Amino acid sequence: MARSDFNIGSFFIRFAFALALVFLTYNPSGYSWVGWLDSEAAMVYKAVAGIVLLIGWVMFVRATWNSLGPIGTLLAGAFFAVAIWLLVEWGWLALDDSAVVQWLVLFVVAGVLAVGMSWSHVRRRLSGQYDTDEIEG
Repeated sequence: MARSDFNIGSFFIRFAFALALVFLTYNPSGYSWVGWLDSEAAMVYKAVAGIVLLIGWVMFVRATWNSLGPIGTLLAGAFFAVAIWLLVEWGWLALDDSAVVQWLVLFVVAGVLAVGMSWSHVRRRLSGQYDTDEIEG
């Protein structure tokens, strides 16, 4: 597989990294960076972990925003939200527990980030056109 090839496996790798970023930052279980802030661990470890997470967030959010733009980002979020609504409507998912809702929101955020990281590749495969970043000179 060439470096520029994109397939469903490439998307799921990006999705796995997005899930890791989102769930390591915060999740309702308490085993996350936000949950760790209340611990007795040295602040320097928390700061290093926070900076690493912030680097990941900047990378993912910037790529998503550049790839999808504001309307595309909103549409990606709406797509995942409607997919959850459909699962609720079919009775496959219940939203009675606030922790379930939190997990679903985090899953949607990771999904939007993964789509944003992948969209330029998908658009290139569909249209044959490459995206480039604007370079000020």
